[in-house]
Amino acid sequence: MAGYRKLGRTSDQRKALLRSQVTSLLYHGKIVTTEAKAKEIRKIAEGLIAMAVKEMDNYETVTVTAKTPRKDKDGKRVKEVVDGKKVTLYDEVQKEIKKDKPSRLHARRQMLRVLYPVKEVPTTLAGRKRGTKQIDMPKKLFEEIAPKYTTRHGGYTRIVKIGPRKGDAAMMVQIELV
Repeated sequence: MAGYRKLGRTSDQRKALLRSQVTSLLYHGKIVTTEAKAKEIRKIAEGLIAMAVKEMDNYETVTVTAKTPRKDKDGKRVKEVVDGKKVTLYDEVQKEIKKDKPSRLHARRQMLRVLYPVKEVPTTLAGRKRGTKQIDMPKKLFEEIAPKYTTRHGGYTRIVKIGPRKGDAAMMVQIELV
């Protein structure tokens, strides 16, 4: 007997379906799907959340020096002529960054194996490339989702039955983060 549900799909289709649904569950907080899919999604999502809770505070802050281009009042780069060429002027800035320790880096890479990249598009510019931003899903897991579950040991998702679907009477459920 199989250790997982086949969902009537080939393995690559099934993996893609589960990855996309886990990604949207973690991004939106809840999704509506069939009961069989929800039970498979729950396994994957709870594993990712448990990994995020475990590695949440496993980083060190490091101060680094970075060069940033000097800008004028209009936001354009300030240039200076040196030996007949225009050269951008740079300022050195001290920044504090979070540097993952090896186990957290490994957890981040494990999460990226499952999660699809998410692009957030502003509603006013729907369909345009300008204004879109890439959401770092492992960062969201570590900083937003994991702190809510530090005192909880498992059971990060809830499945609520909605009722049968009209077309084929498949049981529809809402899976949500608790």
